[in-house]
Amino acid sequence: LECIKVIEGSPKVVKVCEVGDVFGELALLYNCPRAASVVAKGECVCWKLDRESFNHIVKESAAKKRNQYENFLKSVSLIS
Repeated sequence: LECIKVIEGSPKVVKVCEVGDVFGELALLYNCPRAASVVAKGECVCWKLDRESFNHIVKESAAKKRNQYENFLKSVSLIS
């Protein structure tokens, strides 16, 4: 997959996606139009997420990370 963006009037490849890569996450995070178009150069399988599902995953991940930090800080004898 090639991510193509028009820069100074001509299309430029700004990223080449490999297996496991992601694209479009900034548009989902900030609720804005995507910054580039993605073109498949061969057969591929792409998965899509709607904004609500993406935000749920991001918030859940952030909450888990916050809990890990809190538990670590509770284990530090100097702080607790």
